[in-house]
Amino acid sequence: MRVSIRRTLFTYTILTLFLFIAVMPFVGNILTSLKTRSELASGLFALPETWRWENYANAWQGARFDDFFLNSVIVVVPVVIVSIVLSLFSGYAFGLMSFPGENALLLLVTLGLMAPSEAVIIPLWHLMDVLGLRSTYWALILPQIALSFSFGTFWMRAHFKGVPRELIDAAVVDGCNTSPFSLRNVLWRILLPLSGPALMSLVVLVFMWTWNEFFLVLVIGGGEYRTLPVGLALLRGRYSSDVPVMAAASTIVSLPVLVVYLIFQRHFIRGMVSGALKA
Repeated sequence: MRVSIRRTLFTYTILTLFLFIAVMPFVGNILTSLKTRSELASGLFALPETWRWENYANAWQGARFDDFFLNSVIVVVPVVIVSIVLSLFSGYAFGLMSFPGENALLLLVTLGLMAPSEAVIIPLWHLMDVLGLRSTYWALILPQIALSFSFGTFWMRAHFKGVPRELIDAAVVDGCNTSPFSLRNVLWRILLPLSGPALMSLVVLVFMWTWNEFFLVLVIGGGEYRTLPVGLALLRGRYSSDVPVMAAASTIVSLPVLVVYLIFQRHFIRGMVSGALKA
């Protein structure tokens, strides 16, 4: 009994320590964003004498965050939706169906996980130029769908591989079929309700990656199509000496990711844990 209590205390101590390490930078950044430049010498975690909320207004207006925020939403929403739908179909096909060239096609799809963005950015720039899509929303949306689709296929394939085969056989006996385009289908009626945690985890990951994308947007996106991370970099050129304004801007950029995670945190944790157990 004492050994069990000691293990529990040790586990919670380690988790508390890592929680402290993970959270404190965010706390310090928020406190910094509410100070004046003269108060920075008081320490990172010292409370400000006057809570200067106008730093957020200065950051928002100084970097044209109203335009960049809209651009981020326009890019993120279709990337997340299309990536999730395509990953659902491809994961179902690779996880539960057999067809000629399956392994070769899976290898081709997962090559997107192996190639760094720095290796493909120049060919991608030329491709978008040839297609007439450079400096448009499509130039930002289509490549990120392709990159997210590779990981999503790998993710959903692993999820569907872990579904008991007996469950699928029972659904077929009850009248469902395995065609992915039929409404009375194993995917829609049986597997989709069971895939909530895996899909929500994928939503959080794709949203986070797309929202924080910097390099691709900087190279391919034009001035009027830039998103918030690029706007934050441009703000640094104007307010490099104004650390509180920069801290406020970084808080604005990171806040949507935090909100999405808080909304889907239960599903995200369930999806990550279930994936670990299946592995």
